[in-house]
Amino acid sequence: MNKIASLLMTLLIALCLSMPIFAQEDPFETVITPAFTPITWERLLNAGDEPENWLMYSGTLDSQRYSKLDQINTSNVATMELKWAYQIPVIDRAETVPLVVDGIMFITEAPSNLVAVDAATGRQYWRYDHELPDDLRICCGRNNRGVAILGETLYMSTLDAHLVAIDARTGNVLWDVTVANYEEGYSKTAAPLIVKDKVVTGIAGGEFGIRGFIDAYNAETGELEWRTYTIPGEGEPGNDTWSGDSWKTGGSATWITGAYDPDENLVYWGTGNPGPDWNGDARLGDNLYSDAAMALNGDTGELVWHFQFTPHDVHDYDAIQVPILADIEFEGRTRKVMMWANRNAFFYTIDRTNGRFLIGKPFATQTWAQGLDVNGRPIRVPGMEPTYEGIMVSPPITGGTNWYSPGYSQQTGLFYVTSFDGEQEFFKRDEEYEVGERFTGGGGSYKQPMDAFHSSIRAINPVTAEIEWEFPIMPRSSAGITTTAGGLVFTGSADGYFFALDAATGEELWHISLGRRVHAAPITYAVNDQQFVSIASGNVVYTFGLRD
Repeated sequence: MNKIASLLMTLLIALCLSMPIFAQEDPFETVITPAFTPITWERLLNAGDEPENWLMYSGTLDSQRYSKLDQINTSNVATMELKWAYQIPVIDRAETVPLVVDGIMFITEAPSNLVAVDAATGRQYWRYDHELPDDLRICCGRNNRGVAILGETLYMSTLDAHLVAIDARTGNVLWDVTVANYEEGYSKTAAPLIVKDKVVTGIAGGEFGIRGFIDAYNAETGELEWRTYTIPGEGEPGNDTWSGDSWKTGGSATWITGAYDPDENLVYWGTGNPGPDWNGDARLGDNLYSDAAMALNGDTGELVWHFQFTPHDVHDYDAIQVPILADIEFEGRTRKVMMWANRNAFFYTIDRTNGRFLIGKPFATQTWAQGLDVNGRPIRVPGMEPTYEGIMVSPPITGGTNWYSPGYSQQTGLFYVTSFDGEQEFFKRDEEYEVGERFTGGGGSYKQPMDAFHSSIRAINPVTAEIEWEFPIMPRSSAGITTTAGGLVFTGSADGYFFALDAATGEELWHISLGRRVHAAPITYAVNDQQFVSIASGNVVYTFGLRD
């Protein structure tokens, strides 16, 4: 080893030893977190006005994932460096989006655990481990995406379909309610959403023939306040869109966090694919309210309007993307809109007061539809349904995008989304429903590696639905997006590439290789007037800031 190499190695070791990278490996005793001001509903309503915190899964109730912090900006982001890292003990794919409250970070861990750490150093305060049964029935990973907070209480979903309330100061359980029977295939992975004094939460398990729903629980007591099924029952409007008794096992899960408009008092939530996924012969009709956006009264859960993106879905195009709410100038006047880049590869701008379709165009490669009609209903290409032999269709099962959180910049007025231009062979098969067993009716297979297809971050103008710019990614991305007042877009990729783009142009301004898949959305916050950016990669939460 030459002298220069030896010197570099010495400096690297010294740097690693000087940083609290894996603080939780040190011996410690559970301690109470420092005091913080309780998180009132008023604070959540105005979360955007305290950008030093990250108070909910999408940052704010409108789910824009836009931060007003600008200490890190286009002129200095190139000097960002690692400040600390937190090692999640369970080796699994982390999909967590932490919360930050007055200098305290709350991180969910796979499979259903929660830890509180110092947001400036990563030093652990306490942890909560939720005991799970050995016979879980889950589809798509042993993960947890985040928590909600109200007062001094955290609310977390668990893989065995529980909702747990945890004291944010101590990590002690305050109440634990069973939302559904996991033995039937129900599970929960998404962060809840606080609406006034209620904890609104969805359910996963669409591949097991469940009947989807959205719940609201009393934040203080854990009592169920309302439940809205995503599949109408007998005698209810929309039940006739399911042939026979197929509605009873029709899926339509609600496995990603929604958004809320306090002026309209509407909760917006996406629904998943109908079941069985790929054999539509078993469930003829449009299959309401699968693959739809549902707008519910926040007090009662009553359905106010819906918009179905993919009627009678046979390609597993879940509409479980996070809806983004904004007020924009559209056709000469200010409109309250909901923006949605759907798994079916179409982008939509919708009037969020009434569900009226305003504009929509493809944002990724698709071959299953000729376009959208004046009401936003897809005009299907004949003969693209799955067959017993298999048929090639774009987008693939993973979609033109998936559940990864999009972002919106109040500076540029652009919508940012992770996109994928792939294709897949879809096939169907005949299946009988069995309680607690997978009920999919087919599947899909790639004829070439996923990394052979084009993937990019795309910036979309919600007024025209046109793509303004794109940043190609190789390999693909499965990360969420966060934007800032510093003119930045933060996101990552499947090979552990974490980077910052200019929000206006898409130019890459900074990057770092983290070594493992980025499968979560970043957050940004501040402690003692220093801005940080955090992201989960592999089973580590990394936190960056400007060079000292």
